[in-house]
Amino acid sequence: MANTYSQIYIQVVFAVEGRQSLIRKENKQELHKYLTGIVTEREQKLLAVHCMPDHAHILIGLRPSMALSDLVHDVKIASANFINRKAWVAGRFGWQEGLEHSHMAIPNSPELFDTSAIKSSTTPK
Repeated sequence: MANTYSQIYIQVVFAVEGRQSLIRKENKQELHKYLTGIVTEREQKLLAVHCMPDHAHILIGLRPSMALSDLVHDVKIASANFINRKAWVAGRFGWQEGLEHSHMAIPNSPELFDTSAIKSSTTPK
């Protein structure tokens, strides 16, 4: 369809294997930067990232040409390898299988939907 515009925002939450509290406060900032890099390398827009001790949240602007499952797979594999290379945990770090996500489509018309909350939650690079 000519002149079609799509903008899809998806929040993805994934947990540490066994829901263990392995993401330490002193490593969060570096992990946030690494997650940002993975999403950006795949030409997607990271709007927000936040890690808790036992899980991570990412809010992304997903292009319709990318499958969500492919992006999340890449993020989980690369970040787990990163954490293991850094030796931030004793033993092997891994993410739990599966994910939770929610999404919303944003109309390309300011009078239909206020996106100021989303725009103001962006993470600095």
